[in-house]
Amino acid sequence: MMRREQIAARRHWQSRVEQIGFTFHSIGGVYWNEAACYVFEEAEIELIESVTATLHSMCLEAVELMVRSGDYYDRLAIPEGCRSRIELSWRLHEPALYGRFDLSYNGNEPPKLLEYNADTPTSVYEAAVVQWFWLKEVRPEANQFNSIHEKLIEQWRLLLHQQSYGSTLHFSSLRQSEEDFLTVEYLRDTAQQAGFETDYLAVEDVGWAAKERLFVDLKNSPMRRWFKLYPWEWLIRDPFGQHLLTGEMQMLEPWWKLLLSNKGLLAVLWELFPNHPNLLPAYFDPAPLRDGYVRKPLLGREGANVEIITPQQRLHSPGSYGSEGWVYQAPALLPCFDGNHAVVGSWVVGEQPAGIGMREDDTAITRDTSRFVPHCFK
Repeated sequence: MMRREQIAARRHWQSRVEQIGFTFHSIGGVYWNEAACYVFEEAEIELIESVTATLHSMCLEAVELMVRSGDYYDRLAIPEGCRSRIELSWRLHEPALYGRFDLSYNGNEPPKLLEYNADTPTSVYEAAVVQWFWLKEVRPEANQFNSIHEKLIEQWRLLLHQQSYGSTLHFSSLRQSEEDFLTVEYLRDTAQQAGFETDYLAVEDVGWAAKERLFVDLKNSPMRRWFKLYPWEWLIRDPFGQHLLTGEMQMLEPWWKLLLSNKGLLAVLWELFPNHPNLLPAYFDPAPLRDGYVRKPLLGREGANVEIITPQQRLHSPGSYGSEGWVYQAPALLPCFDGNHAVVGSWVVGEQPAGIGMREDDTAITRDTSRFVPHCFK
């Protein structure tokens, strides 16, 4: 059964991971933790893979429901001016790159969806590359649920064939974030391996040529395709972002991901698939959850402003989110190994489950400082 093993970290592990470009291994003190690993049985990995595929399909059904009915935009705090653009994006089947389902799973009960990081999921480099190199050195006889790198290249190749947008792809992140920059550089490298010509510029440096109605880079070259590690909800509320409503540019992630990166999705899924074994009850109002709930901001990041209220505990994570509204979800009992609360981050690339990354924290709320721990299976 799934377990956490205490192991010896590699000698000089810091220099080993830095050699493959992983320089933010110690943000918050200890981020990359290879003094432990999570070990699964093959059947458990197969279950997680199957559940991930099911959840992905359910999320696409939820988008179709929300677009078709038009009744959910207010509850998800989607600005009115963006709604027709979201619907157009969905009807045009604009492609997506990736996403990460955070699951509660203890090896005994069905995995439960905690939330879907559908727009700007970080830790993809750690999951795709860093833990893979760890496996080859430390557990070469074992396997790892991890085809993220190969599937990213495959998905980029599919995108490349949409020639109407050209073969140049711009990548952006916030200037001051080392983690975001290196994550984007990794994704940029996979795109180059697929055949794209790429360029990087910080989000703050993206320009707008009003006369030509085009977004431009620092060389004043038109931007036809843009991957931004920058949340959609921030972008559409920036004055600059309003030009996206009229400018023609392929966005990654696409507009319709606004509906999936919103934690109100949890309540929509429960409404659409009540009592599904891989969902937790979730509502836009706490009244139905009489035995306690987890309150999450509709638009939130890295566990900020999450509050757990049960008869046994009250736990709150600080932050600046919540003004747009909240969703209320039944508590999930995270597996706890020697004080480490573990969450399975299960990746989708394109339409396919692609691998997992394990995060753990001293509390039941997974935050940006939560540790990444490698995994393997027999």
